[in-house]
Amino acid sequence: MRIETLMEALPTRYTPADRELIQRAFRVADEAHKDQFRASGEPYVNHCLAVALILAEMHVPPEVIAAGLLHDTVEDTGITLEDLTRDFGEEIARLVDGVTKLTSLPRVSRIGQARSEQREAQEAKQAEVASRRGLPDPEEEAEQLERSRKANLAQETLRKTFLAMSEDVRVVLIKLADRLHNMRTLGYVPERKRRRIARQTLDIFAPLASRLGIWQMKWELEDLAFRHENPDTYREIAAKLAERRSEREEQLKDIVKYIKDLLAQNNIEAEVSGRPKHIYSIFKKMSRKGVPFEMVRDVRGIRIMAVDIPACYSILGLIHTHWRPIPGEFDDYIAAPKDNFYRSLHTAVLYDDGKTLEVQIRTQEMHQSAEYGIAAHWRYKEGVPRDRDYEARVIWLRQLMEWMQDVEDATEFVDSMKTDVFSDRVYAFTPRGDIIDLPTGSTPIDFAYHVHTDVGHRCRGAKINGKLVSLDYKLKTGDQVEILTAKRGGPSRDWLNPHLGIVHTQRARTKVRRWFKYQDREQNISIGKAQLDRELRRLNITDASIDGLAKDFEFQNTEDFYEAVGCGDLSMGRLVNRLTLVEKQTQEEEPLEFGGREEKAVQLSDGSISILGLKGLLTTIAKCCKPAPGDEIIGYITRGRGATIHRSDCPNAMRIRDRERLVKVSWGEAKNTYPVAVRIKAFDREGLMRDVSTVIAEEDISMSSVSVNVQQNQAVFDLILNVDDIAQLSRVLSRVENLPNVLQARRVKPG
Repeated sequence: MRIETLMEALPTRYTPADRELIQRAFRVADEAHKDQFRASGEPYVNHCLAVALILAEMHVPPEVIAAGLLHDTVEDTGITLEDLTRDFGEEIARLVDGVTKLTSLPRVSRIGQARSEQREAQEAKQAEVASRRGLPDPEEEAEQLERSRKANLAQETLRKTFLAMSEDVRVVLIKLADRLHNMRTLGYVPERKRRRIARQTLDIFAPLASRLGIWQMKWELEDLAFRHENPDTYREIAAKLAERRSEREEQLKDIVKYIKDLLAQNNIEAEVSGRPKHIYSIFKKMSRKGVPFEMVRDVRGIRIMAVDIPACYSILGLIHTHWRPIPGEFDDYIAAPKDNFYRSLHTAVLYDDGKTLEVQIRTQEMHQSAEYGIAAHWRYKEGVPRDRDYEARVIWLRQLMEWMQDVEDATEFVDSMKTDVFSDRVYAFTPRGDIIDLPTGSTPIDFAYHVHTDVGHRCRGAKINGKLVSLDYKLKTGDQVEILTAKRGGPSRDWLNPHLGIVHTQRARTKVRRWFKYQDREQNISIGKAQLDRELRRLNITDASIDGLAKDFEFQNTEDFYEAVGCGDLSMGRLVNRLTLVEKQTQEEEPLEFGGREEKAVQLSDGSISILGLKGLLTTIAKCCKPAPGDEIIGYITRGRGATIHRSDCPNAMRIRDRERLVKVSWGEAKNTYPVAVRIKAFDREGLMRDVSTVIAEEDISMSSVSVNVQQNQAVFDLILNVDDIAQLSRVLSRVENLPNVLQARRVKPG
C-alpha cells in the first residue's frame, strides 16, 4: 500500500492544508515504524495506512485520519504523547492516547496501590513456596502470572478506551478501524492468539459497532471473527451458501424484477436490490431458533429504498397484499427505532415458490444511517450547520457511559459493558408511553433504576401490563411497566444476591452497592459479618479462616473485608468460590492413613481428572482436604491404589517426603457430582414439596435421597443432593430459602 492510495481516497472537501497534515502524519509514522514488520512480513506502516483508508471511507475529519496514521507510534516506537502534542496539537495527541494500549496497570488510588503491591508480594511468596515444594513448576507459574498480567492490562486498556469514547466518539472509530484491519490480516498470527482475538471481537468490538449503528463494519467484524473462532462451522455454512449461489442469484434477479414491475404498476417510486447474506447472522439464527441451515428464513432477502416514510408503509401494504406475511416476523423500527437509532421496516413473506422471502423497507437516509451509523454525520451531512441526529447519538453515548465512570475495577467495567451495553435488548414502556431500552434479562428493579436512581431505591413492587408481578420477572419487549414505590427507604440486600435473579444489569447493581456503601461503616461491618456467618453456617463450613479470606481478597484487615461484604462491593458468590472445605483432623505423613485407620476416599469416574503423562489410572478424592472442581490440586501415587487427589495446599500433601510420587493433575471435562446432605425447615403448605423439587430440578441437581417429617404444621426435609461444586450448592440453598414458608435451608453432616 502506498500513501498515494490514501490521498486519492480522501474526501473532496479536504483543503490543501488538510492533505498536508495527513502527509506529514504519514512521514512521521513511516519513519517511526521503518524497522518494524507485521506477522505477515509486510512493513508495519502498511497497517497504519490501511486504518487511515478505512477512516477515509467514512469521510471523517482530517485530524482523525492523521491520528489513525499515528495510532501505534506511542505504543510501539520512541515517540511520546508530548512529541505528538508539540508537532500535531493536543487534539490529535488526545485521539492517539485514547487508543494506545497500557503498558502497566494504573494506580487508581493509594488503597489500590497498596493492594497491588500486596498482591505482587503474595505472588512472589507463592512462587517461592511452590518452587521449594516442587509444585507447581515455577516456569509454568511464571507463564500463568504473565498471562494474568496481560489479561488485566487488556481489560484496563478497554476501560480506558471506552471512557475516552464518552469524551470524543472519534476515538472509538479509530479503534474499530484498527481492529477491522487486524481481523482482515489475522490469519498470520498463532492459532491460540487468533482465537482469543476473534472471541474478543465477537464479544466487544462487533457489538460496539452495532451500538454505534455502523452496520457495514459490524457485519464484516462478525464474519471475520467467526471464521477464525469457529472455522469448521463457518466453512460448513459458507459451503451451503455457495452450493446454490447461482440458482439463488437467478431467483433473486427474478424476484427483484417482479417487485419493480409491481411497484411501477402502483406508481410507487423505489429502488429494489438483493440483500447480501452474512454468515455469522445465519449462524446466530440457527443457534437461537435451534434449526438447521435449510430452515433459516432470511437466507433469501431483498431491500427496497423508498423516497419517504409514507412510501415505506405503502410498499409494506403492497407486499403483504400480494404475499402472505409470516406471523412474528414483522418489526416496525421506523415507528419505534432501535436504541442505536436504526430505522427500517422488516417483514418476511411466503413467496410464490412456497419459500420464505425477507424484505427490508427504508428510505435512502435511513440506509445511510444504518450503514455508517454515527459516522454518517461526516459522510452524508457535510455543510449542515446542526445535525440533530448526531447530537442525539452523542448524548445517548454519554448517558450510556455516565454511570460507569465510578467503576474502577477493569474486569467489572468490561463485564458490565458486555451485559448492559452490548447484549440483546428489550424495549419496555413507562405508563406515559416512553420507551426504556434495557438488556435482555432485565427485571422491574433494573427498569426502576434506569428511570431514576431514587425510583430504584424506593421500589417495592411492579405491575406489568396492569398485573402485579414478582421483582425477578424478566421483562419482554412491549411490556408496560408501572413501578410501585414507598415514600422512603432503600434497597434490599437480597437484590445483590445473584442466585435470586432480582437485579440483572450492572448499572442497577452499582447503584445498590453505592447506596449501602454510603451507610454507616460500623453498620456495614456488622451486616457483612452476619451475612458471612450465615452463609458459612448454611454451607456447614466450620473451619474457614476469615483472616485468610481477607488476605485472598487483598484486604488489610478483617474489618475492611466485612465492610466490603456488607456494602456489596464483595459479592457472596465470589466468597463462596474461595471457601475451603477442610476438616480438622490429626493426620500422619501417609495421606491415606489417620490414627491407624484408613479413610474411605471417593472414587471418581473416568475422565474426571487429567493426570499429565498417565492414562487409565484409578483416581480417588482425599478425605482430608476434599478438593472440589476449581481448587488447585495435586496427585499422590499410592501403593496399589492409584492416585489420591489432594488440594495443593493440603497439609498432608505438603508433608510428603517422597516427592517423586507426586504428579501434576487437573480437573478433566467429565462432569462429576458430589453427595451433600441438606436440611430444609419450613411451615407446611400445599405444594411446598413441588416448589422445592422444581428449584432443585431447575439447577440440574439430582436427589439420591428424600425424607420428609411433618410435626405440628412444621415440615423438615432431609435430602441428599448431588452437586457439581460448592457454588452450585450455595445457589440452590439461596433459592430454596427464598421460597414462601421456608424458614431455613442449610447443609448438614450426613446421618
